[in-house]
Amino acid sequence: MKKVIGIGNALVDLMTKIENDSLLAELNLPKGSMQLVDKTVSRNIIEKTKNLQPSIASGGSAANTIHGLARLGISTGFIGKTGKDQMGRYFKEDMEQSNIQAHLLESSSDSGIAIALISPDGERTFAVHLGAAVELTADDLDPVFFEGCELLHIEGYLLQNYSLIETACKMAKKNGLKVSLDLASFNVVEEHRDFLSRIAKDYADIIFANEDEAKAMTGHGPEDALHHIAEWCEIAVVKIGKEGSLIKSKGETYKINPIEAIVADTTGAGDLYASGFIYGLLNGLSFHECGRIGSLLAKHVIEQIGAKITEQGWLEIKRKL
Repeated sequence: MKKVIGIGNALVDLMTKIENDSLLAELNLPKGSMQLVDKTVSRNIIEKTKNLQPSIASGGSAANTIHGLARLGISTGFIGKTGKDQMGRYFKEDMEQSNIQAHLLESSSDSGIAIALISPDGERTFAVHLGAAVELTADDLDPVFFEGCELLHIEGYLLQNYSLIETACKMAKKNGLKVSLDLASFNVVEEHRDFLSRIAKDYADIIFANEDEAKAMTGHGPEDALHHIAEWCEIAVVKIGKEGSLIKSKGETYKINPIEAIVADTTGAGDLYASGFIYGLLNGLSFHECGRIGSLLAKHVIEQIGAKITEQGWLEIKRKL
């Protein structure tokens, strides 16, 4: 069976619906962005939103994608680092219950927490305290993690450690894996554009970006950005929200129409799109079919709060597949 290994920040998500965007301004959090914060700021946000009834779920971009692939029946694994605390145990148990082979190293630091503040229009803004997740290093990687795998999926949020990303890519390539890279948030791309460009050109076979990330990476709108990114890799994907997505490979461009959805929360939309796309790719489907499956998963995740699709949603997805 084909296997996908993911590497990323092992985080627990606290999802909170806010009444309006004034709280974002008060907390100095640009709407739609991902901001790294320290423990003090993280606790302050939790305190200010405790009356809004946050929900909890395991998260992190690559982990979300891996969860989606596991639910689709793909053999999966995940590499990350957590603390020896309740949040760390929660993350590990969630992985194991989903039949994901968890290569989780432990730290004496607190586990990472991602606070997602969800605006009334469904847009989410992240304040992330990486905690133990940021302590994952290149020295923690073991070539055995990559054995038997066909693809490595990396989240751009790991960019706090260049050596970790490059070492993971080198190990993957040495073991014959393809590398899939999700660019992460636009502000992360802006800060690390030069390094991301090099990794994309030297190692990536598949690159996922939304239109904001693609513009931050290339300076162009969706279509021109797609052509630019496609010069670096085998398969380029640019997601354009309500307009669907664009795919380019070997000089051919494909436009994938969107699937209509009632948006409750956009958290996980890109991550689950990647799950569906990679699933289709591993099963030898056309790019059009890969994109449609990605859109199908994205539709189901944005119609609820959080980055996990409901059991009813998975039943419908599998029926349609």
